[in-house]
Amino acid sequence: MTSTQSTTTSPLSERMVHVGSHRIRVAERIGDGTEPPLLLMSGFGCSLEVFAPLVEALDPSSGLILFDVPGIGRSRRPMRPYRLAEIAWVLGEVVDELGHSRVDALGVSWGGALAQQFAFQNPRHCRRLLLVSTGPAPIMRPSLNAIREMIAARRFNPDDGAEVAASLYGGKVLEDHSLLEVIQRRLPNDPRGERYQQLALLGWSSLPMLPLIRQQTLVLAGDDDRIVPMLNAKIMAALLPRARLRTFHDGHLGLLTSADEVAPMIEEFRHFHRLAEAG
Repeated sequence: MTSTQSTTTSPLSERMVHVGSHRIRVAERIGDGTEPPLLLMSGFGCSLEVFAPLVEALDPSSGLILFDVPGIGRSRRPMRPYRLAEIAWVLGEVVDELGHSRVDALGVSWGGALAQQFAFQNPRHCRRLLLVSTGPAPIMRPSLNAIREMIAARRFNPDDGAEVAASLYGGKVLEDHSLLEVIQRRLPNDPRGERYQQLALLGWSSLPMLPLIRQQTLVLAGDDDRIVPMLNAKIMAALLPRARLRTFHDGHLGLLTSADEVAPMIEEFRHFHRLAEAG
């Protein structure tokens, strides 16, 4: 495994990390060391740029690790499709390469599935688990229209996709289409990379593994999420042995469009459990 360091004008330092045949773009913000860094896993088709609103809303002393999934953004597309278990292993190697013994893992939407797999496979690396706008399986009661539009991905088109995206995501973007900028800022993807990302979920479900995930877990869900209805959050919170469910008033993009509201929930969860362990 090798890595090459580069500098950027952002507060995040960026590098390419090599794990096996994978070449992963990683960005890191060094924290003050009081908490493990927060490893952020993004949704389908989204490069790490989409996390900008959350990065800005989180405590600047919090360490962060962001990355592009293989074939997405600036991460190289692999030669073959992959499974979530493979990428969960890759992330464990990335955490090691960055010199961290533990992280808190946060996954949103597609990244929430990866976060569940990561926590299950890497119990020594993963201290806390945060699941946002996600579920225990690819299809848990979304509408047929939502499934069709998720596959077509017209919602990323800034010219004619606003109405589609607003009706698909729900929440604040219904009233203010300008909020869709959070996903339109993503980097272009390799089309085959997006297909590989879809295939990674084929046949996947966390239902058998959820009772075995022992990390303290925060499940966050929007009350107007049209893609991943609230039922998903309730199922995960019921099956995870140490889970807490909290809701916010927004849709599927709430982690980004309501970052000022959601970020304090994240910080409170991480800080509270550190104090509880210390006591």
